[in-house]
Amino acid sequence: MDVSVIGGGIVGLSAAYNLATRGADVTLFEKGSLGAGSTARAAGGIRAQFSTPVNVELSLASKSVWNSFEADFGVDIGLRKTGYLFLARSEAIAERFEENVRMQQRCGADSEFLTPDAATEYCPGLDPDPFVGATYNADDGIADPNLAVQGYAGAAREAGVDIRTGTAVTDLQCDGEQVTGVCVEDDGDTERHDSEFVVNAAGVWAGRVGAMAGVDLPISPRRRQIAVVDPSQAVGESVPLTIDLETGSYFRPERDGIALVGGHFDGPDPPQDPDRFDEDVDIDWAAEAVERAAAYTEYFGPETRIRRGWAGLYAVTPDHHPIIEQSAPGLVTAAGFSGHGFQHAPATGQVVAELVVDGEPSLVDVSMLDDDRFERGDALTEQNVA
Repeated sequence: MDVSVIGGGIVGLSAAYNLATRGADVTLFEKGSLGAGSTARAAGGIRAQFSTPVNVELSLASKSVWNSFEADFGVDIGLRKTGYLFLARSEAIAERFEENVRMQQRCGADSEFLTPDAATEYCPGLDPDPFVGATYNADDGIADPNLAVQGYAGAAREAGVDIRTGTAVTDLQCDGEQVTGVCVEDDGDTERHDSEFVVNAAGVWAGRVGAMAGVDLPISPRRRQIAVVDPSQAVGESVPLTIDLETGSYFRPERDGIALVGGHFDGPDPPQDPDRFDEDVDIDWAAEAVERAAAYTEYFGPETRIRRGWAGLYAVTPDHHPIIEQSAPGLVTAAGFSGHGFQHAPATGQVVAELVVDGEPSLVDVSMLDDDRFERGDALTEQNVA
């Protein structure tokens, strides 16, 4: 079985690797370099604290891969399980947090609901007064997306995947509704590549790829930013990635005494051209991110110095859940993760391989992640979005 994978980010590489280990003859096409899109700009979070079962299940299935990644792929991805801490300012959000924790526990996640004072045991610099509740999972953490790309790329090549970087897919071959391959541009020459299946793992470009087969995918590129700062007070490396959900603010420690601050705050959020967007951090936004973090922790304040930052793109769907489906005969889509693509890539790659080879997935039930859910009115709502 010949399969073409479009996209050399972490999702495309995971899909290519898993397909090859299932016996497929896989060619991966990436117009730039591997992991150079959204993956390279990801914060690297890995968590099970989502508000819908399917996202929790994708997380848990992915964690089993991340936990043994170094042993299985030969690459240390810098996995640090410092936990995630979600904070609620209102009783309504705290009640929702309690419901989420019960659901996460039913799925098998070790999440817990905390009082604000108890949350300070994990985040000593936290001011508990603005909050009425929190959730915490010690098994959540962070890893290095770029190292994960190296691990998957190496394993994919060893499994027989033909990885072609600098090779843009310019069109899909179609016979009626059946997708039969791709057209690519390599060094100015156009080449046709016949395939029984094409996997659209193009991230923020996935909508364009879908349109080549007449498929309208509601995936919109949205700009998000991260700032690297010297905090006013050292953030211990054991402090969790902490999210003030109702204000959109978050921060986490990095090594060598620095910290990351981020968040999407109220204001315009227009769709972006993924080929032409500002990759530099906005200094006004960075200052606001520090101010918001300073409002509820002791770690940040007037002495905090902004070192640098960057901007990347989320591939956002209307309900902040991915589209994982066979979108047309011969075309499988795995895109629109709305900022969760890195952490869900291991499970997604396995699900894609099952869709292609077996005709249906068995690892995780992703039937509710089809594109038609928006027309049916069955869209999900992921509420734990940062």
